[in-house]
Amino acid sequence: MYLATLASVLVLLAVPLAIEAQQAGKLWRVGYLSSSSVERERTRVAAFHQGLRELGYLEGKNIVLEPRYAGGDFDRLPELAAELVRHKVDVFVVAGAPAAHAAKKASSVTPIVMTAIADPVGMGLVASLARPGGTITGLSDFNTGVVAKRLELLREVVPSVSHVAVLLNPTNPSNPPQLKLTQDAAATLAVTLLAFEAKRADEIDRAFTAIKTERPGALIVIGDPMLGSHRQRIVELSSQNRLPAIYWVREFADAGGLMSYGANYDDLWRRAATYVDKILKGAKPGDLPAHQVRAGDQHESREGARAHDATVPAAAGR
Repeated sequence: MYLATLASVLVLLAVPLAIEAQQAGKLWRVGYLSSSSVERERTRVAAFHQGLRELGYLEGKNIVLEPRYAGGDFDRLPELAAELVRHKVDVFVVAGAPAAHAAKKASSVTPIVMTAIADPVGMGLVASLARPGGTITGLSDFNTGVVAKRLELLREVVPSVSHVAVLLNPTNPSNPPQLKLTQDAAATLAVTLLAFEAKRADEIDRAFTAIKTERPGALIVIGDPMLGSHRQRIVELSSQNRLPAIYWVREFADAGGLMSYGANYDDLWRRAATYVDKILKGAKPGDLPAHQVRAGDQHESREGARAHDATVPAAAGR
């Protein structure tokens, strides 16, 4: 009887050790689904890898990244997400709201870590930031104060401006609510907003032709992967039309744009690794509070400004 009991105890003790050993030797598969392009997210993915290395994960040793990029073509996302599910990834990391929705539809069980999603609660991705519920958690780059601050910064550059153009992609579910918040901020500043849409890359030039006709005094570009992938063209058109413009991400300033105000995206991608680590160690995404960028986490960049970008256009104020 004693020997039988001792044997049972030894078996029970060996089970968790065997599981731990198995987990230690496991090659985790992370499906990276992006609405944008490889080139645009190169530094962000590098920051994500850095975050993983800091937590003990090495590419090819105990983790492998399966990247899929839609290049701004949101229609490709469902198939790319389904492809990653077929590869049996252990967790999704998603960049962009359209990618998050595609991953959520592709699998009801695979955990999803969002890297920088605007208003995940309003878009129905999580129940709340404190208790996301479901399979999604991660980081949001959205803050209502950020939207108002962009318009305030434009007013500092062009104090007399009364009409401001807003360029957005209406197919991105995060863009319409951001437009609404920008309109709310404009009402308090006695500024009239003129909205212009570009759903695809070939509509960007057309949007600027319409903007030129209306002769606004400045421009706000709302965050979107497709628009971000074509930042060089947008900066060029803003310059040609002598429009002081503010963007949501520093890449535009680096490309020669006047200024940006938004989150440090490389840092958000690095921090996304902590969510992946917790999930791979057994945490449920629905129990991990999502983090929303605070005003103090924002950065303002004018390093890429050029003299002609900063020149107040003759039509300023209308």
